[in-house]
Amino acid sequence: MKRTFLKALAVAALGSALASAAYAADITGAGATFPYPVYAKWAEGYKAATGTGLNYQSIGSSGGVRQIRAKTVAFGATDAPVKGEDLDKDGMVQFPAIIGGTVPVLNLEGFKPGELRVTGPVLAEMFLGTISKWNDPKFAALNPGKTLPDQAITVVHRADGSGTTFNWTDYLSAVSKDWADKVGKGAAVKWPASTSVGGKGNEGVAANVSRIKGAIGYVEYAYVKRNKMNFMQLQNKAGKYVSPDDDAFAAAASGVDWFSVPGMGVSMVDAKGEKSWPVSTASFILMYKQPADKAQSAEVLKFFDWAFKSGKQMAADLDYVALPDSLTGEIRAKVWSQIGK
Repeated sequence: MKRTFLKALAVAALGSALASAAYAADITGAGATFPYPVYAKWAEGYKAATGTGLNYQSIGSSGGVRQIRAKTVAFGATDAPVKGEDLDKDGMVQFPAIIGGTVPVLNLEGFKPGELRVTGPVLAEMFLGTISKWNDPKFAALNPGKTLPDQAITVVHRADGSGTTFNWTDYLSAVSKDWADKVGKGAAVKWPASTSVGGKGNEGVAANVSRIKGAIGYVEYAYVKRNKMNFMQLQNKAGKYVSPDDDAFAAAASGVDWFSVPGMGVSMVDAKGEKSWPVSTASFILMYKQPADKAQSAEVLKFFDWAFKSGKQMAADLDYVALPDSLTGEIRAKVWSQIGK
């Protein structure tokens, strides 16, 4: 009886140890909501292929930077790239993982997705609150023949620190001096429109725009597709009105010199090219050069190595743009080589 009991205890202890080992092998990460749909898809495929899971907290870019600095996760994810001097101070590296686009979305009855058009300066006035109604003459002039309602515009923005906000305000600052002077760019800004409403994550902004009549907001394109949201065509630097999709994001990324900026933190907004989407961006990964948990760090690199090689179609299905093989090769050679094994 005693022998049987001791044997049962040993088996239970072994099972617990194996469960702990399996849990420890799972990858931990936190940050940007912008790439969450593709990271979730990659995680599903990677677990099926390797048995290793990904525990990713979609808490916003600012949260991701805080978590990696607190060393509570193996990688942080941010759409607002960390500056080179801060990376050096923290002993971290940074590299892009995926490319996508931020899209102006709206809740206005009687219009199909992409039917309405807007320029960068007019969009900035909407978010400033100086254009406060949908039938404003400046917006109406861009949409001749459309019957626009005498309806108030409610601006929906991120309530949390957000790389999507950084990308969006980076664009508005590039196309509007008023925006640049009065608000500027950042992961969190003071929203000037009197009708502003906050939402947590891309999910929260999408939900609020879908709920509030007359709303305008900004979300990553995967959330537009997932929630079947209405969006506006946007005039690019070449003067062409374009719709968001993976080809338009790829066009914006085509001329980027990634290693021209320390930490590869290149801004892609207002890119040249007739087909370019004006608010395209990369989402970045942060890791320590000398990680406290080298096994976890190695698993992170295995995950992204697999994603770069095997996750391209998954990215395309969600209208993200996978990094080209030439760039991922450079990332392995120039960035991952700095991470201690």
